[in-house]
Amino acid sequence: MAKFYITTAIPYVNGKPHIGHALEFIQADVIARFYRQKGEEVLLLSGSDENALKNVQAAEQADIPVQEFVDENAKLFYKLSKALDVQFDVFQKGSNPKHHESSQKLWELCDKAGDIYKKAYEGLYCVGCETFYTLDELDKNQECYEHPGKKLEIVSEENYFFKLSGYQEKLITLVKKDELRIIPATRKNEVLAFLKQPLQDISISRSNERAKNWGVSVPHDDSQRMYVWFDALNIYQSGIGFGNDDETYKKWWPADMHVIGKGILRFHAIYWPAFLLAAGLALPKTLFVHGYITVDDQKMSKSLGNVIDPFELVSKYGADAVRYFFLREIPSSEDGDFSYEKFETRYNADLAGGLGNLVARVVTLKERISSSTPKQFLNQELQALVENTRSEIQRSLSEFQFSVALDKIWEIIHFCDKYIEKQRPWEESDNQKSVIENLLFALSNLAEFLQPFLPETSKKIIQQLDQGKEESLFPRIET
Repeated sequence: MAKFYITTAIPYVNGKPHIGHALEFIQADVIARFYRQKGEEVLLLSGSDENALKNVQAAEQADIPVQEFVDENAKLFYKLSKALDVQFDVFQKGSNPKHHESSQKLWELCDKAGDIYKKAYEGLYCVGCETFYTLDELDKNQECYEHPGKKLEIVSEENYFFKLSGYQEKLITLVKKDELRIIPATRKNEVLAFLKQPLQDISISRSNERAKNWGVSVPHDDSQRMYVWFDALNIYQSGIGFGNDDETYKKWWPADMHVIGKGILRFHAIYWPAFLLAAGLALPKTLFVHGYITVDDQKMSKSLGNVIDPFELVSKYGADAVRYFFLREIPSSEDGDFSYEKFETRYNADLAGGLGNLVARVVTLKERISSSTPKQFLNQELQALVENTRSEIQRSLSEFQFSVALDKIWEIIHFCDKYIEKQRPWEESDNQKSVIENLLFALSNLAEFLQPFLPETSKKIIQQLDQGKEESLFPRIET
């Protein structure tokens, strides 16, 4: 059986999850479900990035011990996956002792290759990104583009460095030839543009003093802790047994896909493959890079008070409605906007008035004539549409075009609505039974097609086809 190993990015747990995390969890889950539906053995991994300095600072502000702080926030991210009906097979915590052992093994392999050395250093450090920046990488105010308004720290200390500069040409070749595939092409081009500039060696450790004695200890040097991006990226390996369970690791590595946000592209497309090359380990095959979500056309921020709580969304509208909006309305690899008005308009038009209404009408018709689902179509146009949709879903999801796949599925719904109005199957006629049987077969295929996207709705459609009408799938929202 073919295997497919997919990961989300590993979120910092210095605060509660927001809808950007929900988007990524949902996208990764759809891809995982798609490959499961194809009959492949799938492992979907996420986890919690717990060794960051920003976690320590947030815990201090909350006056909570760091371990307790990251444990509580990690639970919220896992809880969000459950709320969204996302099926993580592994959720790897960064503070797990086995992860520490795994990251120390990765360090030792890179060190053995001669790619780690120690030197004194001074630079501008963004705690939000957990990385150093040069002046030409900052905006006109000498601030990080990802965290405007936050002054960078001037850090001066002796650290261990990784010889990133030695991997420039190899990385260019890997990305150009799609041996490390980056989707979409705009992000691939962004990486190649960055690689045109000489790569600088990077600091991969922090003094215990600055790290507040938190994180993974550097092997053979208790005075230093690993740079968070060195250890956090390794969660993709530690979660499947690297350094602890060789058989499981050999089975699943390399990752077939990392699903990440555009803000951490450099770490995944440059730092991570370089670490792996130094260690003599296989590289992930694909990076799928999504954009950000704005709210009412503004960047989400606590100061603006526009951060959307994904738990509240699910509680109010249901998991599948949230999944549907993010997959249909937010471009899969670009920025997209959320507003309650857009959400409720899409919900009422597509879910309540579209899918939900069609299922209710057809199940009611089925009960009236006690018909069963046929084994084949009698209507050739509908049959052709369904088969074309199956092919289009395969193509679209292979290219991570979630909205395109859903557009195609909704063509069946629109066809069925027109078919019902034209054939009037509530009236007795010679073809009444065959018309309803066609509609039932359409619904059974809709349930199959929707499974990766709206898993609970898919189950409910099958149940209603088997057992008859129950509650409305998507009650209309009164606006």
